[in-house]
Amino acid sequence: MMLSTKGRYAVMAMVDLATQAPDKPVTLAAIAQRQEIPLAYLEQIFAKLKRRNIVQSVRGPGGGYKLFKAADQTCISSIVIAAEEDMTMTRCGGSEKPGCMASNKARCLTHDLWEGLQNQIEHYLQSLTLADVCGRKVKDKFPREGTMFAELLMKDGARA
Repeated sequence: MMLSTKGRYAVMAMVDLATQAPDKPVTLAAIAQRQEIPLAYLEQIFAKLKRRNIVQSVRGPGGGYKLFKAADQTCISSIVIAAEEDMTMTRCGGSEKPGCMASNKARCLTHDLWEGLQNQIEHYLQSLTLADVCGRKVKDKFPREGTMFAELLMKDGARA
């Protein structure tokens, strides 16, 4: 799974929306301008978010979009899924299919690796809400310092 522009823009726009007054609708044009996202693309994304009851639209003068649920009840994974529709990392599409290999329907040697990574990403995105991102609580929930990956990055950066 690679998070596409659509998924990133959806999260960026939803965080922008969540930072605005909750009782006042926000226009897509305003979000598009603040986040530097093409308006036509944002309209497509918000149509999907509306179908999944992540946002609600308000028609008429002063209309726009509002969050369907409170920011602390809207998990990032629901936004990404609504925009992306697929978070599968394996070639076969996941555990429910017989296998990755077309020739013999067997699982490829790295299937469990990619499926495990997919599960970790899903857990991470499910564990975070719009309120966490708006309140800059992501690092508090998932500190990066002291991890082996962070240490390797530091060593690689020191060599460069």
